[in-house]
Amino acid sequence: MSTTEQAPVTAEVLVSFDPATGEPIGEYPIDAPEQVQRVVGTARVAAEFWAGQPFSARRTALLRWASYLTGHAEEFTALIQRENGKPVDDAFLELTLALGHIDWAARHGERALASRRERPGLLMANFAATVEWRPLGVVGVIGPWNYPVYTPTGSIAYALIAGNTVVFKPSEYTTGIGNYFAAAFALANPELPQGILETVNGYGATGAALVTAGVDKVAFTGSTATGKKIMAAAADSLTPVLLECGGKDAAIVAGDADVAAAARDIAWGAFANSGQTCVGVERVYVVKSIRDQFVSELRKNLDGVRAGSDPGADYGPMTMPGQLEVVRRHIEDALRDGGTAVVGGPDSVRAPFIDPVVLLDVDEQSPAVQEETFGPTLTVRSVADVDEAVALANGTRFGLASTVYSKRHGLEIARRLRAGATSINAVLAFGAISSLPFGGVGESGIGRIHGQEGLREFARPHALARQRFAIPGMALLTFERTAATMAIVRSAVRTLYGNKH
Repeated sequence: MSTTEQAPVTAEVLVSFDPATGEPIGEYPIDAPEQVQRVVGTARVAAEFWAGQPFSARRTALLRWASYLTGHAEEFTALIQRENGKPVDDAFLELTLALGHIDWAARHGERALASRRERPGLLMANFAATVEWRPLGVVGVIGPWNYPVYTPTGSIAYALIAGNTVVFKPSEYTTGIGNYFAAAFALANPELPQGILETVNGYGATGAALVTAGVDKVAFTGSTATGKKIMAAAADSLTPVLLECGGKDAAIVAGDADVAAAARDIAWGAFANSGQTCVGVERVYVVKSIRDQFVSELRKNLDGVRAGSDPGADYGPMTMPGQLEVVRRHIEDALRDGGTAVVGGPDSVRAPFIDPVVLLDVDEQSPAVQEETFGPTLTVRSVADVDEAVALANGTRFGLASTVYSKRHGLEIARRLRAGATSINAVLAFGAISSLPFGGVGESGIGRIHGQEGLREFARPHALARQRFAIPGMALLTFERTAATMAIVRSAVRTLYGNKH
């Protein structure tokens, strides 16, 4: 996600705008730090009730939430289209993915967080050893604007099923969407007390207040720069953080790839949602022998693809106005650094829209290759072989997601990539498989959402060692142990661990 630009601020009210027209579409009171504290306090009270509910009750509440959102899908996706700018079909697909994660969390939470028995070992054979999972308490979630439903769901739904309450701060650019999403939970579950899922609204100051309001964990999606600030602020109270930050995701097209399929998929993976996708393809490394064929197929797939707000447009406007200049600068830098525009160019930037731009053989040190662009641009570079492709793909400070096209060596290549997720012979597939964990390495973040690993991000393990019976003469953990007892222990240690090589 790109560096956040602040929208215009008034003293008390946040105004939400249609990014395509600039038309105001909603006003929301800004929550000052003291109000954030009150909301967290309400969530703290509700947390005791919610944690005490059996998994079956929490599962029912989440499934009702999903059902409500499904029943109001047309209304909700119209709001997503208007406030975020993406086409309504893309909004519906985003909601569909979010519903899948709510459903998966609801149906698998109990199993993933079930207690487990462990072997205590010979010297502790009179003990029972168990690991149980406990809720953290109140989780603060700070969401993004590019996928304002799907992305925060990976924290909110998983935190809720684990027994936590949630205070959600949606992006200032998609405040209406975030409030609708959270309100749907209460509307679907009118018998539940206030405070299980609440929102706070505002700009950066509201998010900063949430981090320091005494929550038990912060889950953030946004820029790496902002993620570092959140981590620093949370460190003062040792509040744990989950950070899903930026990416500069690469695709490798090997010599044995299905070139037509790779070009078709990458065209969508790079330019859907106006390129405003943290796991969208921003770089392609294609083996030299098929480079010309790949570029030709890519151009064919992008022929006629354009940005706009009309029903025939393939993707919408840039949601955040300031990002236009980042994209423009990256295009200009790439051309100055020796790249060639084979689709579009500087004239493709026509605020608030940007048509597709494909840049060929840009210098690897150019900002267009090393920095997250977060717009509808793509760099393509020919490489001698897969080894060079892997080295270049791993050559940024990011490590979020990646893509590999190869008929015979896809898994082999994928395992060499420094990334949190890799899709083989498809784009972004991991994001639609709810059981797979999602997150990055390096400056792409810390922790995981989705799947069993994501569920366990929102619970803490509690180790329990229970003595079942006493062994006469073996009071090892007391001052009553004897020399004879220690002789037995020494003999047992030699038997257990000695001469095992």
